[in-house]
Amino acid sequence: MQTAEIRRRWLDFFERNGHTVVPSASLVSDDPSLMFTVAGMVPFVPYLSGLVPAPYARATSVQKCIRTNDIEEVGRTPRHGTFFQMCGNFSFGDYFKEGAIRFAWELLTTSEADGGLGFDPQDLWVTVYEDDDEARGLWREIAGLPDERIQGLGKDTNYWSTGQPGPAGPCSEIFFDRGPAYGVDGGPATDDDRYVEIWNLVFMQYRIADVRSKTDFEIVGPLPKQNIDTGMGLERVAFLKQGVENMYEIDQVRPVLDAAADLAGKRYGENEADDVRLRVIADHVRSGLMLIADGVTPSNEGRGYILRRLLRRVILSMRLLGVDGPAFERLFPASRDAMKAAYPEVERDFDFISRAAYAEERTFLRTLGAGIQILDEAVEQAKDAGSPLSGDGVDAAPLIGGATAFLLHDTHGFPIELTLEIAEEAGVEVDQAVFATLMQEQRDRAKADAKAKKGQRADVSVYRELRGLGETAFVGYDELVHESRVLGIVVDGRPAPAAHEGDIAELVLAETTLWAESGGQDSDQGVIVGDGFEAEVLDVQKPVPGLIVHTVKVAIGTVAVDARAETRVDADYRRGAAQAHSGTHIVHAALREVLGPDAHQAGSYNKAGYLRLDFTHGEALSAETKSEIEEVSNLAIRSDYEVVTREMGLDEAKALGAMALFGEKYGDRVRVVDIGGPWSRELCAGTHVSSSAEIGMINLVSESSVGSTNRRVESLVGLEAFRDLAAERAIVQQLTSGLKVPRLELVDRVNDLAAQLRAAEKKIAKLEAAKLAERLPALVDSAERLGGFAVVTASLGTVGSADDVRGLVLQLRERLAAEPAVVVLAGVVAADDGGAGKPVVIAATTPAAREAGAKAGALARLGAQVLGGGGGGKDDLAQGGGSDPAKIDEALAGIRASLAG
Repeated sequence: MQTAEIRRRWLDFFERNGHTVVPSASLVSDDPSLMFTVAGMVPFVPYLSGLVPAPYARATSVQKCIRTNDIEEVGRTPRHGTFFQMCGNFSFGDYFKEGAIRFAWELLTTSEADGGLGFDPQDLWVTVYEDDDEARGLWREIAGLPDERIQGLGKDTNYWSTGQPGPAGPCSEIFFDRGPAYGVDGGPATDDDRYVEIWNLVFMQYRIADVRSKTDFEIVGPLPKQNIDTGMGLERVAFLKQGVENMYEIDQVRPVLDAAADLAGKRYGENEADDVRLRVIADHVRSGLMLIADGVTPSNEGRGYILRRLLRRVILSMRLLGVDGPAFERLFPASRDAMKAAYPEVERDFDFISRAAYAEERTFLRTLGAGIQILDEAVEQAKDAGSPLSGDGVDAAPLIGGATAFLLHDTHGFPIELTLEIAEEAGVEVDQAVFATLMQEQRDRAKADAKAKKGQRADVSVYRELRGLGETAFVGYDELVHESRVLGIVVDGRPAPAAHEGDIAELVLAETTLWAESGGQDSDQGVIVGDGFEAEVLDVQKPVPGLIVHTVKVAIGTVAVDARAETRVDADYRRGAAQAHSGTHIVHAALREVLGPDAHQAGSYNKAGYLRLDFTHGEALSAETKSEIEEVSNLAIRSDYEVVTREMGLDEAKALGAMALFGEKYGDRVRVVDIGGPWSRELCAGTHVSSSAEIGMINLVSESSVGSTNRRVESLVGLEAFRDLAAERAIVQQLTSGLKVPRLELVDRVNDLAAQLRAAEKKIAKLEAAKLAERLPALVDSAERLGGFAVVTASLGTVGSADDVRGLVLQLRERLAAEPAVVVLAGVVAADDGGAGKPVVIAATTPAAREAGAKAGALARLGAQVLGGGGGGKDDLAQGGGSDPAKIDEALAGIRASLAG
């Protein structure tokens, strides 16, 4: 049974049984505490927790999910995947345990001919929470399961909670027995791969508090409504129904695995190490495809970093399979074709998806080359250092430091497996103990950081009752001042009856004119005033859907629940914010006009006087292109286009050609903003000017890269744009006055001065080099015999650059080329700002010296260590540096002692 067919049967079954079919939410979670949608229930959390009234009594979905916490298990077990699909059915105060168990059993065991999944009841086991006698009894009654196939387990496996105070409850899991060929008998309690969990039923019935750990908390009472949250793993059911060994071999994944095997010239099933790599490739390519389809692009932070890590693991796995060149042009189309039946958008948006993926592959292949160069140098250094003695006094293999392995992993994206393999081929080992220590320290820092960030967020359950009073109405499109009523106050994360002068508090009102940060637009500034109080607005956010929360500092008096309150938006700030938001639309349209329709917005941020816009484009913009974009934008402003906002259905808006920003999520009703009619027509809920002339001016101040396929432009808007240009005008006036040239001749005059400066610098460099060259005869005569070598060492004092030292070293080596000679010179490179200079040491060896064992790289490193720095290079020429010029003589003495020994 194909995966898409299992998905269809799931949705059809629950729709027939009164459930509303809810489309999959984006992989990018709306929950600020989550980077991705990690479970099928995530989009329903506001309803399950009671924060938001559920719009339906029953719902079902097949939700796209991403999890990377078990990424090291991918490819090694039959069921771990970073991307997976969770089939869920949910009840919000409707049916409970009996209904959930009855639905699950019916769908699983009904024959395929009758629309079910056709599992044999004899192959199914269930687990229940050990104290949940009700669930145990229902499984006996509904499924007819004998007691030995109903196993009771503890809180660590069969009790669900978020890990925070709030809803919780026991759960029951359904397992498929793959048979004795896959492991020992004894049921799911054996925790063996023989028993595959395919369905989890969570009975959300209690409220917990005083949560000390996953298994240690207090049950403080029943929930007002008992809810059901269940999930069936689509990939797990698919591999069982398709008769394959694991999720990587199902119809939605196997084509990528086969394409990778073909590229590598491998046969799947012949070598377990290769098979693991092929399964990793198949999983990660599919995950990358789906993440980019939901608007995530590779970057060095957040979601983009996770995507980058997945893609780079694919490239490294291909390398370990023997493929050094590009592979994505074979792998991504294979994944697209396997997934498009369930997700048509991967075919519709494949041009964008493929550009992002292929650019990342090209970039990392270049990075990989640099990393291998570092590793090659580390191998050479390990061999130079020789073999350390093992604990029993026997020579061990040369050792690469764990810090170097960690640097390769953390900075250059090298997994430790690749470092170990290359090291083994070179006959050296890696200090894995130090590497493991550094990795653990990094994990501990990440956990501490995540915990700190989590602690900074208020528990959203505090807003449950407030959201239950209804949505906060935003009336700020048409008015800046509006009288409303205080519905609730939160102080220090807890509900409060009032907030007093000096308090920082959160106010929830029935209506507000203050814009809450969203859609790329920063929150409004303003005040909230009432009878006897005034509060300065510090921030406005939407912590849960439909609820606007104002963070304020009470400046005067006391504000209490039920008090009348007037929201007053700072008119100047709102005008600037509206200029910037409309300016963002203008710049986006100008980009598309100049660069072409492929230049899509990929993110934005705007506030009064400033806008930032990220867009898809693979190369830097030339000065001429930036100027053209700026001119098109300002021509649109001069044209005084009318700005029209309309609310309509999403399908109607798309039919009109309104641009839906890639990766954004929209409801059934949307707001369309036209500037100049179809010239700029986008879906947008933000605040805008009424005509383009009100924007005033667009002044593009920067353009930069934010990823392999994304660029960023930043612009000042309106009065801020004018002020910046006025500041530049003042600078030009100062320069023309100081240089005594007309403005139109200023550039030529500055260029002439720069050319004169470069010429003077070259002349000075020649004089310094000549001065050093005068010391050549004396340095040759200073050669001393140490350990069979002619050795020249000297401190040159202050020098213009390291190149000056290198030039003299090479001349000396040439004079001594007929014998085994070593030249090591040091100097202090003068700082450009007149501050303390940095010491440099450069070593060179003649061919006869190298044959006798002298290596310039080892000597440069030795000297640099004394100077408080590092260095290295090849056997014939190497350089080191440091931070302590006072130790130059000590460094040279150490090098002479090493050669003498």
